[in-house]
Amino acid sequence: MRLHEAKRDLYRRLAKEQGYRSRAAFKLIQAVEKYHFIKPGDRVVDFGAAPGGWMQVAAGLVGDDGLVVGVDLHDVRVKGPNVKSIEMDVHDPGVGQKVKDALGGLAADVVLSDLAPSVSGVWELDQGRQVDLTLRVLELSGSLLRQDGGGFFKLFEGERSQEVRDDFRRRFDVVRVIKPAASRSVSSELYYYCDGWKLPAA
Repeated sequence: MRLHEAKRDLYRRLAKEQGYRSRAAFKLIQAVEKYHFIKPGDRVVDFGAAPGGWMQVAAGLVGDDGLVVGVDLHDVRVKGPNVKSIEMDVHDPGVGQKVKDALGGLAADVVLSDLAPSVSGVWELDQGRQVDLTLRVLELSGSLLRQDGGGFFKLFEGERSQEVRDDFRRRFDVVRVIKPAASRSVSSELYYYCDGWKLPAA
Protein backbone atom coordinates (compact mmCIF):
# COMPACT_ATOMS: atom_id res chain seq x y z
CA MET A 1 0.00 0.00 0.00
CA ARG A 2 1.36 3.44 -0.90
CA LEU A 3 2.05 5.92 1.89
CA HIS A 4 -0.69 8.38 0.90
CA GLU A 5 -3.22 5.54 0.65
CA ALA A 6 -2.25 4.31 4.13
CA LYS A 7 -2.61 7.82 5.54
CA ARG A 8 -6.00 8.26 3.86
CA ASP A 9 -7.20 4.97 5.32
CA LEU A 10 -5.86 5.96 8.77
CA TYR A 11 -7.86 9.19 8.91
CA ARG A 12 -10.93 7.55 7.45
CA ARG A 13 -10.77 4.94 10.21
CA LEU A 14 -10.15 7.56 12.88
CA ALA A 15 -13.12 9.62 11.65
CA LYS A 16 -15.36 6.58 11.91
CA GLU A 17 -14.06 5.68 15.37
CA GLN A 18 -14.47 9.23 16.70
CA GLY A 19 -17.84 9.90 15.08
CA TYR A 20 -16.80 12.55 12.56
CA ARG A 21 -18.72 12.77 9.31
CA SER A 22 -15.54 13.02 7.20
CA ARG A 23 -11.80 12.48 7.42
CA ALA A 24 -11.43 16.19 6.60
CA ALA A 25 -12.30 16.87 10.24
CA PHE A 26 -8.68 16.13 11.11
CA LYS A 27 -7.40 18.84 8.77
CA LEU A 28 -9.21 21.42 10.87
CA ILE A 29 -8.24 19.75 14.15
CA GLN A 30 -4.56 19.80 13.20
CA ALA A 31 -4.71 23.44 12.07
CA VAL A 32 -6.42 24.57 15.28
CA GLU A 33 -3.88 22.65 17.36
CA LYS A 34 -1.15 24.64 15.59
CA TYR A 35 -2.74 28.11 15.49
CA HIS A 36 -5.52 28.06 18.16
CA PHE A 37 -7.92 30.14 16.08
CA ILE A 38 -11.27 28.71 17.27
CA LYS A 39 -12.02 29.37 20.93
CA PRO A 40 -14.91 28.79 23.35
CA GLY A 41 -17.74 31.23 22.71
CA ASP A 42 -16.69 32.02 19.12
CA ARG A 43 -19.14 32.47 16.26
CA VAL A 44 -17.91 30.49 13.25
CA VAL A 45 -19.16 30.40 9.65
CA ASP A 46 -18.24 27.28 7.66
CA PHE A 47 -18.58 27.61 3.88
CA GLY A 48 -18.61 24.30 2.00
CA ALA A 49 -19.76 22.56 5.16
CA ALA A 50 -21.05 19.24 3.77
CA PRO A 51 -20.84 16.53 4.93
CA GLY A 52 -20.28 18.28 8.24
CA GLY A 53 -16.92 17.18 9.67
CA TRP A 54 -15.64 20.73 10.15
CA MET A 55 -18.94 21.80 11.71
CA GLN A 56 -18.66 18.97 14.24
CA VAL A 57 -15.11 19.99 15.16
CA ALA A 58 -15.96 23.69 15.37
CA ALA A 59 -19.11 23.04 17.44
CA GLY A 60 -17.05 21.13 19.98
CA LEU A 61 -14.47 23.91 20.16
CA VAL A 62 -16.88 26.85 20.55
CA GLY A 63 -18.94 25.06 23.21
CA ASP A 64 -22.41 25.91 24.46
CA ASP A 65 -21.79 29.68 24.37
CA GLY A 66 -20.63 29.67 20.75
CA LEU A 67 -22.33 29.14 17.41
CA VAL A 68 -21.41 27.43 14.14
CA VAL A 69 -23.26 28.30 10.93
CA GLY A 70 -22.66 25.90 8.03
CA VAL A 71 -23.36 26.86 4.41
CA ASP A 72 -23.50 24.36 1.56
CA LEU A 73 -25.42 23.48 -1.59
CA HIS A 74 -26.31 20.21 0.11
CA ASP A 75 -28.18 19.60 3.32
CA VAL A 76 -25.80 19.24 6.26
CA ARG A 77 -27.38 17.04 8.89
CA VAL A 78 -25.28 18.09 11.85
CA LYS A 79 -27.50 18.73 14.83
CA GLY A 80 -26.90 20.53 18.09
CA PRO A 81 -27.95 23.55 20.13
CA ASN A 82 -24.97 25.56 18.86
CA VAL A 83 -25.24 24.58 15.17
CA LYS A 84 -27.25 26.04 12.29
CA SER A 85 -27.25 24.97 8.63
CA ILE A 86 -28.05 26.95 5.49
CA GLU A 87 -28.65 25.06 2.24
CA MET A 88 -27.61 27.69 -0.31
CA ASP A 89 -25.14 28.51 -3.09
CA VAL A 90 -22.37 30.88 -1.98
CA HIS A 91 -22.91 32.82 -5.22
CA ASP A 92 -26.56 33.47 -4.33
CA PRO A 93 -26.94 37.25 -3.76
CA GLY A 94 -28.93 36.60 -0.59
CA VAL A 95 -26.50 34.26 1.14
CA GLY A 96 -24.73 36.99 3.11
CA GLN A 97 -27.96 38.23 4.68
CA LYS A 98 -29.03 34.67 5.42
CA VAL A 99 -25.80 34.07 7.33
CA LYS A 100 -26.16 37.39 9.20
CA ASP A 101 -29.65 36.37 10.27
CA ALA A 102 -28.37 32.99 11.47
CA LEU A 103 -25.69 34.80 13.50
CA GLY A 104 -28.37 36.94 15.12
CA GLY A 105 -26.93 40.08 13.57
CA LEU A 106 -23.57 39.60 15.32
CA ALA A 107 -20.25 39.44 13.51
CA ALA A 108 -18.40 36.15 13.06
CA ASP A 109 -15.09 35.57 14.83
CA VAL A 110 -13.86 33.01 12.30
CA VAL A 111 -14.68 32.13 8.69
CA LEU A 112 -13.83 28.67 7.34
CA SER A 113 -13.84 27.64 3.68
CA ASP A 114 -13.39 24.09 2.45
CA LEU A 115 -15.16 24.84 -0.84
CA ALA A 116 -14.37 22.89 -3.99
CA PRO A 117 -16.17 22.76 -7.34
CA SER A 118 -17.64 19.68 -8.94
CA VAL A 119 -14.51 18.32 -10.58
CA SER A 120 -14.55 18.33 -14.38
CA GLY A 121 -11.18 16.63 -14.82
CA VAL A 122 -9.76 19.69 -16.61
CA TRP A 123 -7.31 21.02 -14.02
CA GLU A 124 -7.12 24.62 -15.25
CA LEU A 125 -10.92 24.87 -15.19
CA ASP A 126 -11.27 23.19 -11.79
CA GLN A 127 -8.54 25.31 -10.22
CA GLY A 128 -10.08 28.50 -11.62
CA ARG A 129 -13.49 27.59 -10.22
CA GLN A 130 -12.04 26.81 -6.82
CA VAL A 131 -10.24 30.15 -6.80
CA ASP A 132 -13.50 31.92 -7.63
CA LEU A 133 -15.23 30.16 -4.73
CA THR A 134 -12.51 31.24 -2.31
CA LEU A 135 -12.60 34.83 -3.56
CA ARG A 136 -16.38 34.81 -3.09
CA VAL A 137 -15.93 33.78 0.56
CA LEU A 138 -13.49 36.65 1.05
CA GLU A 139 -16.03 39.00 -0.50
CA LEU A 140 -18.76 37.73 1.84
CA SER A 141 -16.42 38.03 4.81
CA GLY A 142 -16.40 41.79 4.28
CA SER A 143 -19.86 42.01 5.84
CA LEU A 144 -19.62 38.99 8.16
CA LEU A 145 -16.24 38.92 9.88
CA ARG A 146 -15.36 41.13 12.84
CA GLN A 147 -12.33 43.40 13.00
CA ASP A 148 -9.21 41.28 13.74
CA GLY A 149 -11.16 38.05 13.06
CA GLY A 150 -9.57 34.94 11.61
CA GLY A 151 -10.02 32.53 8.73
CA PHE A 152 -8.97 29.14 7.43
CA PHE A 153 -9.24 28.55 3.69
CA LYS A 154 -8.61 25.73 1.23
CA LEU A 155 -6.90 26.69 -2.01
CA PHE A 156 -6.10 24.55 -5.03
CA GLU A 157 -2.56 25.45 -6.05
CA GLY A 158 -2.26 26.48 -9.68
CA GLU A 159 -2.10 29.32 -12.16
CA ARG A 160 -4.40 31.67 -10.21
CA SER A 161 -3.18 30.91 -6.68
CA GLN A 162 -1.20 34.13 -6.42
CA GLU A 163 -4.37 36.11 -7.02
CA VAL A 164 -5.88 34.64 -3.86
CA ARG A 165 -2.69 34.95 -1.80
CA ASP A 166 -2.53 38.65 -2.70
CA ASP A 167 -6.14 39.05 -1.57
CA PHE A 168 -5.40 37.24 1.71
CA ARG A 169 -2.50 39.61 2.41
CA ARG A 170 -4.56 42.65 1.51
CA ARG A 171 -7.35 41.67 3.90
CA PHE A 172 -5.46 40.04 6.81
CA ASP A 173 -2.44 41.05 8.89
CA VAL A 174 -1.18 37.45 9.19
CA VAL A 175 -1.20 34.79 6.43
CA ARG A 176 0.33 31.34 6.93
CA VAL A 177 0.26 28.36 4.60
CA ILE A 178 -0.26 24.91 6.11
CA LYS A 179 -0.44 21.37 4.76
CA PRO A 180 -2.20 19.38 7.51
CA ALA A 181 -0.95 15.84 8.00
CA ALA A 182 -4.49 14.63 7.23
CA SER A 183 -4.27 16.17 3.75
CA ARG A 184 -3.03 13.71 1.13
CA SER A 185 0.59 14.38 0.17
CA VAL A 186 -0.26 13.99 -3.52
CA SER A 187 -3.09 16.51 -3.31
CA SER A 188 -2.64 19.99 -4.79
CA GLU A 189 -4.68 21.53 -1.99
CA LEU A 190 -3.07 23.79 0.56
CA TYR A 191 -4.71 25.55 3.48
CA TYR A 192 -4.20 29.11 4.61
CA TYR A 193 -4.54 30.29 8.19
CA CYS A 194 -5.24 34.00 8.29
CA ASP A 195 -5.64 36.36 11.23
CA GLY A 196 -6.15 40.07 11.84
CA TRP A 197 -9.03 40.80 9.44
CA LYS A 198 -9.04 44.39 8.25
CA LEU A 199 -12.54 45.80 7.99
CA PRO A 200 -13.26 47.34 4.58
CA ALA A 201 -13.01 51.12 4.48
CA ALA A 202 -16.34 52.82 5.09
